[in-house]
Amino acid sequence: MIAFVSGPVAALGPGSAVIEVGGVGMAVQCTPATLAGLRTGEPARLATSLVVREDSLTLYGFADDDERQVFELLQTASGVGPRLAQAMLAVHSPDALRTAVAGGDEKALTAVPGIGKKGAQKLLLELKDRLGEPSGTVPAARGAASPAPGWKEQLHAALVGLGYATREADDAVAAVGPQAEADGGTPDVGALLKAALRSLNRAR
Repeated sequence: MIAFVSGPVAALGPGSAVIEVGGVGMAVQCTPATLAGLRTGEPARLATSLVVREDSLTLYGFADDDERQVFELLQTASGVGPRLAQAMLAVHSPDALRTAVAGGDEKALTAVPGIGKKGAQKLLLELKDRLGEPSGTVPAARGAASPAPGWKEQLHAALVGLGYATREADDAVAAVGPQAEADGGTPDVGALLKAALRSLNRAR
């Protein structure tokens, strides 16, 4: 297992980063909040989880070991693969997921693309004793600590990566525009993603 990758950021894409490790570029799939904390040319260290399939090897990257652990624990629930687990972490922080599961919060889980009411109820039952108790020290909402330039492009790419159509992503980006402007030109991409997903769920 590749536990982590460390090195300069060679490139950033809509849903992934390339980390140079010993002269080799490692492509790592990341959530928007994790990507927002990376800068091309600057050093980075990402905790990773390698997902092996018959036809592919996919490396998922996380801001810390706790996020990686939750990513792996989520996949112990039936019907949860790596893409859905990553989508859950794109919307909620690890502690927010623990809080939602501990409190039986269906609405928090149905805010994630691909999870309906019945699926949320099933996940709450299966994950109840697996994620542990919330520490109370991590903010519930996802977000990057540093300003993220090009928030519109990043948010749009994140929504498309989560399975929404281009037109739906366009509408969602437009819907959160006022919130982004209220942030004084340095919007929190993680918080905007959460708001965009709420607007999309209302529209459906």
